[in-house]
Amino acid sequence: MSLDAFLALLVYAFVTSITPGPNNLMLLASGVNFGIARTVPHMLGISTGFLILLLAVGFGLGAVLTAFPALHNALKIAGAAYLLYLAWRIAMSRSLSTKGEVAAKPMRFIDAAAFQWVNPKTWVMALYAMAVYTNPDHPFTSVALISIAFAVVNLPSVSIWAGFGTALRGFLSDPVRLRWFNIAMGVLLAATLWPMLK
Repeated sequence: MSLDAFLALLVYAFVTSITPGPNNLMLLASGVNFGIARTVPHMLGISTGFLILLLAVGFGLGAVLTAFPALHNALKIAGAAYLLYLAWRIAMSRSLSTKGEVAAKPMRFIDAAAFQWVNPKTWVMALYAMAVYTNPDHPFTSVALISIAFAVVNLPSVSIWAGFGTALRGFLSDPVRLRWFNIAMGVLLAATLWPMLK
């Protein structure tokens, strides 16, 4: 991969990682409701899960989904259902969590990593990156470079959303503001399904 192509890949990785989508909206809500420290497993789960998905797509899973559209549709339906469930949970959250509370919990590492497999945005990101930036003459090197680019860019990008949410905690400590914020985040999260339903 040429230096120009790798720089273009880094820009693509940054833009797709930093722009709003299901992961970033959930991190914003988690930062508000649980703070940055309790959101770290969620951030690490996103980055790890996406890296594993990216490698799987690069090493052939994308071709399997193209060959079996029913499997692809099943993933889309499962992803949509889970995303709506998460949107509902966020929208119904009513209080900022403190360390002593046990009712509300941030997303665990394993849940965030598994969510990448049903997240429509991550599939689009992975499939596009592999389709555009892999070199058929050097497939393993290409997949490795694409994975490295996303590994370097993804975690800092998603961390910004959790940090922004944490910065809003003081303003949203008012229960009415928090309720409307969580409802708005739930609606926005559900709205991220629109491109998939077209």
